[in-house]
Amino acid sequence: MTVSTDSPAAQETRRQHALDRYHMVDSLPATVYDDLVNVAAALCGTPIAVVSLIDRDRQWFKARVGLDDHQTTRDTAVCDHAIRQPDELLEVQDLSEDARFNEFPIVTGEVKARFYAGMPLVTANGEALGTVCVVDTQPRRLNSQQKASLRALARVTMALLDAHRVQHESQAMGALQSEATVAATDPSATPSDAGYTVAIIEVQGMAEAARRLGERTLERQLQGLAAELEACVQPALGDHISRVTDSAEYVALLHGEAQEARMQALRKAALEAGSRDGLSLRVGAASARPGEALHGVYLRAEEDLSRQKDAAARDRVAA
Repeated sequence: MTVSTDSPAAQETRRQHALDRYHMVDSLPATVYDDLVNVAAALCGTPIAVVSLIDRDRQWFKARVGLDDHQTTRDTAVCDHAIRQPDELLEVQDLSEDARFNEFPIVTGEVKARFYAGMPLVTANGEALGTVCVVDTQPRRLNSQQKASLRALARVTMALLDAHRVQHESQAMGALQSEATVAATDPSATPSDAGYTVAIIEVQGMAEAARRLGERTLERQLQGLAAELEACVQPALGDHISRVTDSAEYVALLHGEAQEARMQALRKAALEAGSRDGLSLRVGAASARPGEALHGVYLRAEEDLSRQKDAAARDRVAA
């Protein structure tokens, strides 16, 4: 494995932005991940098992069995220590005897956790996104077969995450390419040499919003949001906006003159809709460079969206 010479802060930013590209944090529950944690608990003989993702300032659970909470703060997450050694399974025989963890709420609170074992979820580029982990209320150790099983489940989980990322990106690009085709064939649209901008509008905290509002109410709000965003663009200039299938993300293609004014209108609409409906929205954007492929512009818009999330996290810390 190549050893990075980047600073720890730069490595963490790269890791976090890699996690953002999976569009998995705050996603709705999925049976396959629930099945994974149940298998992990059964194989390891523990009452608790989790698929965790380590976000900027929190640990979010994609699936869990034996725990009520949907997330914890990152600074009290044992999994945050596990991802620091991406190639290794972290096993702690007794959390209460380990100075790193003995004051964590999962140890001192109602759960009274003692044993922990977690295998990192690692991308092909080496970024650790989270873990598949098991927890017990009694000190213990895993045997060699259980360790092998936990490593295998982490690989299966990572394959599922990779498939989700590819599917999401394919759907987003499909929407953008469809929009680009419409613009190119619309005789009233601005010529292609006028340039274009890709914008991504993403609703944050979708899973929590679904729990709070109910999935049907949330879906109605997302449909209403689509109409408000569409009112900010100008189809006569070749603009189009689409929702990415089965997600809380919208992609827009803006053409012609005054693109920045329409970007500001999209940001304002997102802010107002979020304030009214109790949602949080982030907007990322990138303008095409000469000769740049649409996919490259989309990836830069995603990177800008990640930077908006970075800034929001810094603001939370400052507050």
